[in-house]
Amino acid sequence: MATVRDNPYGAYNFLVEVDGVTSAGFSEVSGLSVEVGVIEYRNGNDKTNSVRKIPGLHKVGDVTLKRGIIGDTALFAWLRAVTQGSADVRNVAIVLLDETHAPVLRWLLLRAWPSKWEAAAFKATGNEVAIESLTLTCERIEID
Repeated sequence: MATVRDNPYGAYNFLVEVDGVTSAGFSEVSGLSVEVGVIEYRNGNDKTNSVRKIPGLHKVGDVTLKRGIIGDTALFAWLRAVTQGSADVRNVAIVLLDETHAPVLRWLLLRAWPSKWEAAAFKATGNEVAIESLTLTCERIEID
């Protein structure tokens, strides 16, 4: 699905697909990352006085989704199920869209589950939208 072109895509057209959730419009997605650990190793009889660097285990960053509070509690119900001991892991896709809203790149979060939910900060004199955030932990990220 990845489409190559000269100009980069805007970061403002995207959608989030969560298994089992039909209403999942978000205003922000952050934290999409993978990091490979470094193992430093050196034999005592190595001729150079420096360590070798070997790729180690990789870890996937937590992904935070933010959206305006709209009264839909499906994502909170997913979190509640996890807090009550359910191993409710799901696949999640973050899909980048082009200017015509056609999909151009898809990041797959495999075996994801909610690890944190945060409500909006309420302020009587504020002039902002009430935003909730959901942090997802996953085992692997792939690009489709």
